[in-house]
Amino acid sequence: MPETASRVSQITRSAARLELPRALGASHATAIVVGTIIGSGVFLVPQEMMQAVGSPKLVYLAWIVGGLLSLFGALTYAELGALKPEAGGEYVYIRDGYGPLLAFLYAWTWFLLAKPASIASVTTGLMRVLGTFDIFAFLSENAWGHPFAVTYAQLFAMLATVLISFLNYLGVKKAGDFQLFFTMLKVLMIAAIVIIGFSSSKGSFQNFATTFTGAKGGIAGFMVALVAALWAYDGWNDLSMVSGEVANPRRNIPIALIAGVLIVAVLYMGVNGAVQYLLSASTVAASPRPASDATLLAVGSIGAAIVSAGMALSMLVTLNGTIMSGARIPFAVARDGYFFSALAHVHERFRSPSTSIVVQAIAAILLLFMVAKFQALFSLAIFSEWLFYMIATSTVFIFRQREPNADRSYKTWGYPVVPALFVIVAAVLLGYTFVQNLRNSVIGTLIILAGIPVFYYFAGKRRPA
Repeated sequence: MPETASRVSQITRSAARLELPRALGASHATAIVVGTIIGSGVFLVPQEMMQAVGSPKLVYLAWIVGGLLSLFGALTYAELGALKPEAGGEYVYIRDGYGPLLAFLYAWTWFLLAKPASIASVTTGLMRVLGTFDIFAFLSENAWGHPFAVTYAQLFAMLATVLISFLNYLGVKKAGDFQLFFTMLKVLMIAAIVIIGFSSSKGSFQNFATTFTGAKGGIAGFMVALVAALWAYDGWNDLSMVSGEVANPRRNIPIALIAGVLIVAVLYMGVNGAVQYLLSASTVAASPRPASDATLLAVGSIGAAIVSAGMALSMLVTLNGTIMSGARIPFAVARDGYFFSALAHVHERFRSPSTSIVVQAIAAILLLFMVAKFQALFSLAIFSEWLFYMIATSTVFIFRQREPNADRSYKTWGYPVVPALFVIVAAVLLGYTFVQNLRNSVIGTLIILAGIPVFYYFAGKRRPA
């Protein structure tokens, strides 16, 4: 019996020491960046941007500024990721830069709100796109009406969440292969949309000189367009969360971050150019789906179907990247002893953060039951996301000063100007979004602060590693 007990104890300790495998290569990592960024935004935001600024030139300027700002963030994260290639990414940067309390508040916000809301948003958007096809028209109907109404779209959104979560449960390599294959397919479809647009005889470069007279205009209008562009670029930071599973991270993380953001920027410029080539500024401003209307004009109904299929595929790949990255945050916090220990579990066979993946899926499904409310929750997350982007980026200055002799295989190009510009612009955006969306920003701040007593509860129970 003592020998059996000892053996069980050894197995338990061995399981506790299981680490996540470094199974993602440079191509997988790049696909996580590209595939997670490109969702439905690029197909939809041109309308909002045109309504804000009123001219194709200013729309392009917003895309360029948003792309540069995202690239500046990626350049900085490339150094941070190569310096600290651990699961959790931003959590690790903030923990090592500012201490465990602020890092916990970051993880608390992502675990409780940002990631589940992102998953719910992507799956609901996916169902809306599928609903445009006749075969999926039933999605808008109620599956049952009592005791509360649930549509088939909600059920299928939950199913999509479960299936992609299960794929990630089976291991990061399988999820990474899925991400790589379908990201390549997504890029080909977007390239096809660009080629279709510019090769159409119904387009004209004169459309680039048209204007929309009802635009908001001014600095306020440009800020609206810039926020829309940044929303479309959002997701480049997700690679940092899985950096503990990237092979040769000191080389592959910088390559993936920089190349990924540049690829997305080129594709976004191409799509926006094709749309503007086919549609005047006023038409873009009046269209809820400019890319779909542009391809409809170019090649008929098959064009709209191509765009819808591209949007659906984009959302599916984004969903995989979001689930993959989100599960690593509570895993990293739990490993440090500041959260439920079960969330730090690594599956003995699949070597995935299995418990964290399951809990994240449950949180997203609960939000999907509250479709009328989760959009408000998602808007709450926007303020907190940019707050922590700014904080995480600022740690590069701390590590440069505190660890001057650390092995840095990659150093941020343009340091200190590039990270400083990112931090400054992020601060300006935070101030703007806080004022423009005061109620949700205040609620978001209160949700962040609510994590303080939770942190001290777990800190009091924490055992040294």
